[in-house]
Formats: sequence, C-alpha cells, structure tokens
Amino acid sequence: STMLGASAPLGYESLYFDRDCQELRGGVRKYIGRRTPDKVPSSYMDELDYQEPLPFEFLVYVAPDAVWRADMHRFRERFKAAPQDRDFFAFLKGTDGLLHIRGPQKLQIALQALDQILTEIQDWCGAETEIVLFSDHGMNLEENQKIHLQTHLRRHGYEVLDNLRGRGRHSVAAPAFGLCGYAALYCADETDPAELSDALTTLEGVDFSLYRDSATAVIVRSTRGSARIERAENGHGPRYAYQPIDGDPLQLSTALCALVGSGELDGQGFASDAAWLAQTAAHKYPDALANLHAALHEPRVRHTADVLISCHDGYYYGASVFSRLARLAATHGNALRPSTCAFLMSTHRQFPAHVRANEAQPLLRG
Repeated sequence: STMLGASAPLGYESLYFDRDCQELRGGVRKYIGRRTPDKVPSSYMDELDYQEPLPFEFLVYVAPDAVWRADMHRFRERFKAAPQDRDFFAFLKGTDGLLHIRGPQKLQIALQALDQILTEIQDWCGAETEIVLFSDHGMNLEENQKIHLQTHLRRHGYEVLDNLRGRGRHSVAAPAFGLCGYAALYCADETDPAELSDALTTLEGVDFSLYRDSATAVIVRSTRGSARIERAENGHGPRYAYQPIDGDPLQLSTALCALVGSGELDGQGFASDAAWLAQTAAHKYPDALANLHAALHEPRVRHTADVLISCHDGYYYGASVFSRLARLAATHGNALRPSTCAFLMSTHRQFPAHVRANEAQPLLRG
C-alpha cells in the first residue's frame, strides 16, 4: 500500500488486533467466498486490472504449483482482453506462496514462465511498451522454524488473549496468522511495553524488539543491548539520532563513526535522513533508523502494535495450523536485508540504486 500511495490496511495480516474494540478480528474467513469490499485490505486494489481470485491467496500454500500456473495464465488472458491505450496494473501473488513452500528452484521455473509471457506481451504491443516489474518485499532463503512466542510469554507471567477489554498488567494479544519473520504484540492498558520487550530478549529466534519511547522515539532491544532511535525536524527534512543505551543492537557503530568523521553528526547526535540512508542502505539492517521509527510512528497499518519483534533469519511466527500444513523453505517480514530489500526494474528506464517504498509511486508509471 505504501508503494502505491494507498490506504493503510487494518492490520499486519488478515487476522489483526482492533485497538478500538480491543480484540482480534478478521482471519481465515476472509478467503471464503467472493472478494467483497470488507475483504479488500487497501485501496491499492482498486487500481489493479488483474489480481488472483480470492481463494488462490490461501490455496497457494496448499497447491503452489497449480496456483502460480493458473495465476499467470489468467493474467496473460486478462491483459490480452484489456484496452491497449492505457497502463495495465497486475498483482501476481502466486510466486510468493511458491517461494515460501517450494523454495528458489521452483521459483526459477515460474520466473522463466513469467519472462516468456512478458516477452510475448512486448512483442505483441511493440518495443515502445514499457514493462515495470517490482516486488513489495524480499525473502530469506532458509528453512524456518517457529518461535515459541506464546509459550515464552506465559512462562514470563503474561496472559495471551484474544480480547484485552478490562484486562490488567501482563495481558497481551499476539495475532498469529501467516508464517512470517516478525510478530506484532498489543498491550492491555496497564501492561508496560518496555517490560514486555525486555521479556522477549531471551526468546530463541528473536533478533530484536522495539517499542515507542515517546512521541518522537523508539527503543530497540536485543541480546546485543538497547538503543534509542529519535527523529527530529529542523526545517530541512527529518534528522535521526541513534543513541546506544547499553550496547549496539543494530550494529551501527561503524556508521556512527563514519558520520562523525564526515562532520554530518551534530552536537546532539543527529544526522540528516539522507546521510543515514547513505551509510545504511547496504547495511545488515537497511535504512534501519527511518524504517524502524516509521514502523511505530507512521500509519503503515491502522492498528499499530505496541511492540514489534524482528526474528532472526530461519525463524518465523504464525498460526500453528498453517505451520502443520506446510514446511517453510523461505519467508519474509523481519528487518534484515534479505526481507527488507525488494526489486524495481523497467525495460526502458534506469532507476536510482535505492528507492524507498514511499518514493516508488511516481516511478511506477512511465
């Protein structure tokens, strides 16, 4: 939704926590029946000329080979039937499930098939026809195991509930749906996000967690220590400070030294957004300060979590029933480079080396 400048979805996945009602909502019933307005997560879908049938979104994890082939066939036929005097937007989702379940070798076959279709389209429409291809996330290509988040929380004295109305301290909601490399936690009114984040540090598979520290800052906490990310404005755009508290959880000491050496870090420890991006675009955690600050301070979803977890590659969180149905050959969702970095390419234009999701929309049209 960010790439297309569309409305934010209700939550991070189909099963989400509604902060207004203080309960879990949505879930697998979204995939039953037709795609009605209440099943549309974001307004970007209004712009699509093609998207897979709603049941495909679930069936791709059960029969990925059949679904991606059907998805591409339907896309090809829909394009050929469309007017040829305007842009055509298609969302091919079958490749995502295929990589999750079958891994990169099977994906290679699907991408070769897509390449043939796109070559056919350009031959049919003419060499002047521009094709822009992009993804909304990357993938880590490791076999994954589930983090035992809810068990860990209960061992640390927390109740894990679907409804937080009227609940007291140590009460949290932890929506578990798709098998992804992150988790979103919601606290009851009397539950302290900082205390919850601290309890997560020892959970196997957790790389780090983060929570809001103020209206302008977040705290990142891991076994490597904790640090504060603060955002400020000075009339020339955003500036960020990375303030280690008792360690370097994001491993940014080298970037900090480089900014000091170049004179780009001011007396309060802030550097421009552009300076931080230049130092961290190729980092283990790409564009970490802007990305992680925005994760809790910007409306990427309508019901933002109190605490976010980023898992190590090789670990995921999600619904137990789905994890019993499928063995994960790859997944995405954490803050590490393989998941955070997507691709954007064109047959006619050369794009900048690094494009943030919220800067992509103007580039998606010729």
